[in-house]
Amino acid sequence: MADMVSIMPCLDMQNGRVVKGVHFVDIADAGDPVECAQAYCAAGADALAMLDITATVENRPTLVRVVRDVAKVCTVPFTVGGGIGDVKAAAAVLEAGADKVSISSAAYRRPELIPELIREFGADKVTVAIDVDVNPALPSGYEVYIDGGRTATGCDALEWAKRMDDSGVPVILPTSKAGDGARTGYDLPVIRAMAGACRAQIVASGGAGKMEDFLAAVKAGATILLAASVFHFRLIEIPALKRYLKENGVAVRL
Repeated sequence: MADMVSIMPCLDMQNGRVVKGVHFVDIADAGDPVECAQAYCAAGADALAMLDITATVENRPTLVRVVRDVAKVCTVPFTVGGGIGDVKAAAAVLEAGADKVSISSAAYRRPELIPELIREFGADKVTVAIDVDVNPALPSGYEVYIDGGRTATGCDALEWAKRMDDSGVPVILPTSKAGDGARTGYDLPVIRAMAGACRAQIVASGGAGKMEDFLAAVKAGATILLAASVFHFRLIEIPALKRYLKENGVAVRL
């Protein structure tokens, strides 16, 4: 647990607003993205993620205007995902002010996209996101889902993570479909398996409900702790979370 751990609020976007669902459905409004970004930066977030949750299934690019507006107020590294399907779309998001792009469905459909993006922009600009759900029939017990968690692929999640790790991507972001928005804790077996098999940093995503969940994710091997609803709805304040983690031996920026 020697690595510095980052706290990363996530802005799930729909129709220009921040929203939050449970298990990728039951979507509720959670505010204005610019106001949310300003508040999180002021509260001590180490990074910020923004995900256009319906861009891929609506077959449209990420809302670049919103990226630009958020980037103007964002004072920490800013990762944007959703609807980024090629080098041109990634360039538009990066030019709008994002520091990194997160690729999920497009990486699965066209795996050569990740090396292309790394060649074009550098590895530090690229994150691979992997939506996963339990499937006991697969070797790791987890299956890759695409299209915002709507489409099962039959692909083993750990094998896919290792393939993406081999491509040189420095950050892998697995989100548990079962845990998403449920506040029942991160899916620790997924984090543990990917952290054990990959060189990339692993992001804990999907299911944080209390401070102990964040600590458990660090112990499982995550170095970036992503959460949405507990921050959006003020159930956990970032400064208090950082103090808690530090008191429990986790290296954080206070």
